Amino acid sequence: MALDIGLRLIDQLRALAERAGIEVMAVYNSDFAVDSKEDRSPVTEADRRAETLITNAIRNDITDAIPIVGEEAASAGFAPEVKGQSFWLIDPLDGTKEFVKRGTDFTVNIALIEGGRPVLGVIHVPVTGDTFWGSRHGAFASTGGGAPRQISCRPRPEDGVVAIVSRSHRTKETDDYLKGFAIAREISVGSSLKFCRVAAGEADLYPRMGRTMEWDTAAGHAILRFAGGTVRTLEGHELSYGKPGFENPYFVATGLPS
Repeated sequence: MALDIGLRLIDQLRALAERAGIEVMAVYNSDFAVDSKEDRSPVTEADRRAETLITNAIRNDITDAIPIVGEEAASAGFAPEVKGQSFWLIDPLDGTKEFVKRGTDFTVNIALIEGGRPVLGVIHVPVTGDTFWGSRHGAFASTGGGAPRQISCRPRPEDGVVAIVSRSHRTKETDDYLKGFAIAREISVGSSLKFCRVAAGEADLYPRMGRTMEWDTAAGHAILRFAGGTVRTLEGHELSYGKPGFENPYFVATGLPS
C-alpha cells in the first residue's frame, strides 16, 4: 500500500511528533530511571511512552494497513516482516544518551519507507520546539513552532567544507575519511540533528563510520534527500531500508554535489 503523501498527512505527522515530544519532556523533567537494553544502550520511560503514543496514533488515526517498525518494539524482538512493503520507521527518542545527560540534542523521528527509500520524514526537537520535515513537497523547518521555511543544502563553499561529527560516536575511521577533504570547520551535534544541519545548509558533510540502525537515519535521510542532499554507503550506493536486522552499513550524508 502506498499512502498519498499530501499536506494533510504531513501536518498529522508533525503534530504527532510534537505530541510525542511533550511526553518526552514530561519524563525529562522528572526523576526518571535509566535501564539498559541487550546491546547495553540506555532506554527510559520517555522512549517507551513516545513510541506507544506514535504507534497507536498511526494505527488509529492514519492507517493500520502499513507495518510499523519502532525501535523499542524491534529491540524487544517484535519487528514485522517488511520485505517488499511500505513501512513506517519510528525512533521515539533518538539521542537517549543526550537525554539522560539532560542535554538538548535529542529528537523524535518518524519516517515512511516506500520501495526501500525514505519518502517522508519528520524530526522534532522537544527541548527547542524545532521541527524539520521532508517529502516530495520539499524540505522545511519550523523554529520554536514558528512559520515553516523551506530549507536546502548549500553550494560547495570555496573556503573548505563544514564537517559535522557525532558527539558520542566519533571513530578513527571518521577521522581518516575527513582527511580527504579541505575542512574549514568541524561541529559536533547529537542525534539525527546532524542530517538537519546539512539539509539546512549549516554543514556540508556527515560521515558515520559506526553502528547505526535504520530508525536512526530514515527521517533525517528523507529530509536531506528532499533538501537536495544524499546519503550513500562507502561504495556509493544510496542507503536503503528494510534490510535484514535493520542495521545500516557505514555511510556519508552530504549536501555536496557528486
